[in-house]
Amino acid sequence: MRISESRAKAEGRAQVRPTAEGWKQAMGDDGRPQLQFTAKKRVSQPPVHLADLTLAERADKLKEIGLPAFRAKQLSVHYFQHYTTDPELMSDLPKDRRAEIAEVMFPKLLTEVKRLATDDGKTIKFLWRLFDGSLVESVLMRYSNRITLCISSQCGCGMNCPFCATGQAGLTRNMSTAEILDQIVQANRVIAEGGLGGQKHPEERVGNIVFMGMGEPLANYKRVMNAVHRMVADVPEGLGMSARGITVSTVGLVPAINKLSEEGIPVTFALSLHAPDDELRDEMIPVNSRWKVDEALDAAFNYYVKTGRRVSIEYALIKDMNDHGWRADLLARKLNARGRGWVHVNPIPLNPTPGSVWTASEKDVTAEFIDRLESAGVPTTLRDTRGKEIDGACGQLAAAE
Repeated sequence: MRISESRAKAEGRAQVRPTAEGWKQAMGDDGRPQLQFTAKKRVSQPPVHLADLTLAERADKLKEIGLPAFRAKQLSVHYFQHYTTDPELMSDLPKDRRAEIAEVMFPKLLTEVKRLATDDGKTIKFLWRLFDGSLVESVLMRYSNRITLCISSQCGCGMNCPFCATGQAGLTRNMSTAEILDQIVQANRVIAEGGLGGQKHPEERVGNIVFMGMGEPLANYKRVMNAVHRMVADVPEGLGMSARGITVSTVGLVPAINKLSEEGIPVTFALSLHAPDDELRDEMIPVNSRWKVDEALDAAFNYYVKTGRRVSIEYALIKDMNDHGWRADLLARKLNARGRGWVHVNPIPLNPTPGSVWTASEKDVTAEFIDRLESAGVPTTLRDTRGKEIDGACGQLAAAE
């Protein structure tokens, strides 16, 4: 009998095994769920956009078509501050060259296919078609004190986690820096035009970014970090956002976590753990076959040491799978063994995906799990999930028309 099964039996509980429901996981020659860190075949890259370039590079590109360097600043203000790529709105540019400039600097990256709203219009899920026909989603959420956008970083995902809708189709390709950023710019335009909650808010914009949409952000490290640099750079270089309002999430790519620790940008780091024991996590999170629980936690703690930023542990609570009391105790022991005050746990009620029989933990089980963590001195907050009705919550993004 497996250790987890014997412990569950001692608690008088079942122990559900994490197998894919309603779809078939891709398996490698070793019989384990297949991990995909790069696209299976060569793919076309999106055209170069203003947001892919530094301000100096934008000036050089404009010089190539015979325009002075100062136009780069004007174009950057239009895009990053006024959220527009429409040449007719750029009255400070030469009228006879506006269309040409827009074509060179603002190739179409994201075309809105569908928009679904819930929570009285305060949560919106966008379906975007990219230049090559790939589909991705992002979710815009208004809270009482902030506006958050959950963005995608890859078309699909290669991490092959059995409880996540995004990974069912595998990885198509990485998104470009500009494709990542354009989700924010277009969301800001929607807010300004009154598309979030029914009222125009020209002075408001997205204040919080979570890389918890489609894809594994740290598997697209270079482009994601380029995008983060643009987010925090002041206008006209970028969006002028606070790094502390940006959350980068990962299932546990340890070398990339350690690299992130050295970036010098104090983003919030989140580790999607979902199980404190390797026996279960090997099956729940296939990348655990590369880097085990303790390796991932060591890297997370190292991020705290290097940056001084408290780490978030994301933990999707799944009925009779990972919500047993002894797992809460084990998680607390492992976190406290590395110190106090460095981490915060976010339990998340599972958001079911089509075809899956898995479901969220019962309320009393969830309460006990949280109580055990808090009794051990681990700060814990149950995540307020948004967008379940429109398949826009964590783990539900599948980009289907």
